[in-house]
Amino acid sequence: MPDIWPPDEPREVALTAGDASLAIDLRGGALRRLTVGGWEVLDGYPAGGTLPGRRGGVLLPWPNRIRDGRWTWEGEELQLEVASPSSPNAQHGLVTWQPWSVLAATGDTATVGTTVLPRPGYPFRLAAAIDHALTADRLTVTLRVRNDGDRRAPFGAGFHPYFAVGATEDGGIADAQVELPGRTEMLIDGGLPAGGRRPFDGAVGRIGDRAFDTPLTDLARDADGWARAWLRGAAGELELAVDEAWPWLLVYSGDTLPPGQRRRSLALEPMSCPAAALADGVDVVVLEPGETWAGTWTLSWTPAG
Repeated sequence: MPDIWPPDEPREVALTAGDASLAIDLRGGALRRLTVGGWEVLDGYPAGGTLPGRRGGVLLPWPNRIRDGRWTWEGEELQLEVASPSSPNAQHGLVTWQPWSVLAATGDTATVGTTVLPRPGYPFRLAAAIDHALTADRLTVTLRVRNDGDRRAPFGAGFHPYFAVGATEDGGIADAQVELPGRTEMLIDGGLPAGGRRPFDGAVGRIGDRAFDTPLTDLARDADGWARAWLRGAAGELELAVDEAWPWLLVYSGDTLPPGQRRRSLALEPMSCPAAALADGVDVVVLEPGETWAGTWTLSWTPAG
């Protein structure tokens, strides 16, 4: 038999524009690293790493958790694989560990894609593509999803970037300042909806010892329909903007991460729906066969000094 093996390359895509450089991991489609000069804008992970805390991950066909992995669609009871006996929930979708392909690339743009195949617990077929465009002061990311199956397909989507503004040690995010667009907070317990909502004041200012694991909705938007969050620290200022396809933003300060990763950056996660959405029916996107959906977010940066 011939000594033939699956291809080992490429493992990632690299984009550059001015002083900005982006690495896209083709295992999971994750945003692995973003630097601007000497500023590590993303609190990412080394090449070949295992996405600790789902850093930079793509969350599809659902973000966050589904309680016990159980949900029902059109009368069909479905059971997803759960994370572990100690955390018996289905977490962060199905694409984190699967390969993505380069569909198109230039020096400062790239489109990567994958297919969510039908499987127990999620019997739907989705094509997914992510368009990235990098300039010297902005990253634009668009997720496109198409129903490639022969039945209606429900899904949710999200991204899980951790943003760094100068802190490198555990607890360092305390000195950063943040402004958030959310006006309503969903109450959660163990990352899952706890049955209520309450008003939220996004004018947080200095983070200090405040802990976030906070799903926000009712986002304040500009006349153009975009909602914006700002994070400022010693390294500079970041602005995250999300279009109307993302009605939720989860803010996570990393308090439950292992030592060496804890509270040194802030995750700002654009989401199309909250945790448990497939089970609870909250803001779930439903595509007819052949129908498409798209959502865009941008990250802009201004280095200090």
